[in-house]
Amino acid sequence: QVQLVESGGGLVQAGGSLRLSCAASGRTFSTLMMGWFRQAPGKEREFVAAISPAAYRTAYGYSVKGRFTIGRDNAKNAVYLEVNSLRPENTAVYYCAARGRADWRLDSVAYDYWGPGTQVTVSS
Repeated sequence: QVQLVESGGGLVQAGGSLRLSCAASGRTFSTLMMGWFRQAPGKEREFVAAISPAAYRTAYGYSVKGRFTIGRDNAKNAVYLEVNSLRPENTAVYYCAARGRADWRLDSVAYDYWGPGTQVTVSS
């Protein structure tokens, strides 16, 4: 089992930045593929970013590429998401997720563990 807890969300003006964090516990963090997803009201959950267990590989959703950066610190059992140049359409609940298998997957159904989410609201 893996427990995930996100933090760092909040209300920010368009063009602003936030740093989202996710603390993990319960299993060797360095073996987990980690991802960030988001879900806006009335919309499906959307892939945002992913990072491999040793941080050798990252991937980003098309709409966030160049503005968001994913990172991890295996010594601290944490994964981060730097979100810059925020837009009102980025308003959503942002979820941290962990995948216990080694193969590279970006679809939400492939992730085994999820945090409760952190709300990001971007005002215009």
